[in-house]
Amino acid sequence: MTKENRLLANFKNFLIFAGPTTFIFLAVVILPFLYGIYLTFTNWDGLASSHSFVGLGNYRAALADAEFWTSFRLTAKYVFFSVILVNGIAFLLAFWLTSGMKGQSFFRAGFFAPNLIGGIILGFIWRYVIFTTGLVFVGEKLGIPFLSTSWLGDPDRALWTMIIGVVWQSSGYMMVIYIAGFMNLPKELLEAASIDGANGWMRLKSIVLPLMIPSFIICIFLSLSRGFMVYDINLALTQGEPFDSTRLIAMHVYRKAFLSQQYGTGQAEAFFLFLIIAGISLAQVYFGKKLEVEA
Repeated sequence: MTKENRLLANFKNFLIFAGPTTFIFLAVVILPFLYGIYLTFTNWDGLASSHSFVGLGNYRAALADAEFWTSFRLTAKYVFFSVILVNGIAFLLAFWLTSGMKGQSFFRAGFFAPNLIGGIILGFIWRYVIFTTGLVFVGEKLGIPFLSTSWLGDPDRALWTMIIGVVWQSSGYMMVIYIAGFMNLPKELLEAASIDGANGWMRLKSIVLPLMIPSFIICIFLSLSRGFMVYDINLALTQGEPFDSTRLIAMHVYRKAFLSQQYGTGQAEAFFLFLIIAGISLAQVYFGKKLEVEA
């Protein structure tokens, strides 16, 4: 077979097996993304049939938007605490549920189940069943002041309702990834360390944690990206209230683009958000890879 015939055969195979998926990816992801970048240079309001070119005006407006940076700081706080709590709890659950305890498969399914609940439904559950009714009832009966009033009405505690909700939802999903990492640890290496006199803490610090770095990279990457882009829980649980104390950056971008009808500025802010997420995620993966060790 000549080189040209081989290339033609490979191209035909690509069209048959990967062509439909590639077309859908281009049509649904790449082209809308590129068109969105183009709209950041226009004054389109999201409704008009025409728009004009405004250059970098939307980017200047985005950088000067004080509410955008306030929402970004709130989001950074939300991401910081949620990433630490989600991964810490997930790692401990995975460590516990790979220790050979009885019924660990049942507990794995139970801890994973909250991840199957959609963000909107989860937000309504925590809003109306737990934070508005359940915790207030418990606080009043037991005389616990900080539980006697709804956290959703307190600007200082409302953000924590979202953090608690996402920790409850996401820990089980990250737990599954950590469990996979624990199950792939070389048993002979751990046994050799035990024979050499290493106790549980020494094995955890010197063997388990270094070999779990790939799992940490995946879980932190997922929790970081999810945290910066969270919208459904924000909408259902707090709606950005009270007094915009929980309006995270995705909700701010949505309001700017669709409610304020400043689509170009909102799209520019969304592009800034994309660059921030991409930069943080790539840096996390890069430095995480440098910490990886070979088993």
